[in-house]
Amino acid sequence: MRRRVRQGDREAFAQLYEDFARAVYNHGLRLTGDWSAAEEIMSETFLTAWRTRARVHEEGGSLLPWLLGIATHKADNARRGQRRRQLFLARQPQPPAEEDFAPRTVGRIDDARRLRAVHAALGRLRRQEREVLALCVWSGLDYQQTAEALGIAVGTVRSRLSRARRKLARLAEEDREPPVTRGEMTSAAAIAALPVREELT
Repeated sequence: MRRRVRQGDREAFAQLYEDFARAVYNHGLRLTGDWSAAEEIMSETFLTAWRTRARVHEEGGSLLPWLLGIATHKADNARRGQRRRQLFLARQPQPPAEEDFAPRTVGRIDDARRLRAVHAALGRLRRQEREVLALCVWSGLDYQQTAEALGIAVGTVRSRLSRARRKLARLAEEDREPPVTRGEMTSAAAIAALPVREELT
């Protein structure tokens, strides 16, 4: 697969998209908290992957770390653009609110609320910590693959992930309120508790 992608085999690239488009989209969504931004990140990731395919080494394992590394940079750009748009919109007069009673929107509102809660917890981490957490915890990469995706050392991945989890645990403790349901966890606590794949040997 690596050799075929490197050589510009369109069928191989179509298979690459089929295999990993959802993972790239989910990674973009977790880093930005925005569905439309995630779609754009996914498109730009595969476009960039096609343009830079000659950089792929013929030897190696899955190409997912390579794609998620590209997506991480695209998400960082998207977040900066999003902040600029938010600053611009904050200066504009607010349009009149229109209530939508369509039943099908209920699930999407709940999903958006949960996503905002998770993203708010992640937003209190440093960018490098968010990226490592998203790759290791949600995208399922091991330490070595995460290091490959971000172009950093495995030890750096471990230390950033450990620091991110400690911060989330501390934030969860600071924000703790009497739970509505027994065993309910805050977003930060839930993120910190998720498992991580161990480094492959």
